[in-house]
Amino acid sequence: MATFKGNPITLVGPTLNKGDQAPDFVINKSLVEEVSLKDFAGKVKLISVVPSIDTGVCDAQTRRFNEEAANLGDNVIILTVSVDTPFAQSRWCGAAGVEKVVMLSDFKNHSFGEAYGVYIKEFGLDMRSIFVIDANDTIQYVEYLGEMTEHPNYEAAINAVKALV
Repeated sequence: MATFKGNPITLVGPTLNKGDQAPDFVINKSLVEEVSLKDFAGKVKLISVVPSIDTGVCDAQTRRFNEEAANLGDNVIILTVSVDTPFAQSRWCGAAGVEKVVMLSDFKNHSFGEAYGVYIKEFGLDMRSIFVIDANDTIQYVEYLGEMTEHPNYEAAINAVKALV
């Protein structure tokens, strides 16, 4: 069960597990440019999902993975997914000095949120979660946060990536 400040929320989509094939998605890199899982083929992917980049935990989570990106090598890509518009994501990255993670927006059709089981029906946001996907698009690590306002286990996610490179 997922909650926001202790109150139940409804997540739409499947619960994914280690060993599952990563579902494809169509998501915005800019207002007009869309990307899918295939655009990151052959790389280890750490997907950090945040409800909104303009909140404290989401800000800290994105900054932390941006710092970690420098130590993970060229075969790893870190994607941050939120439903913020690409304009808001770009503004935040510029102000925060975040340059190593790829920001992706699920604002148009919630394709990512629904495919990965993190779309919050009540808020139209994606639930905080982490997915580590290997170069063959198999999920190797999943963390669905039970409480929307909590931090993920950064060390476990980074260790899962390091085990694949």
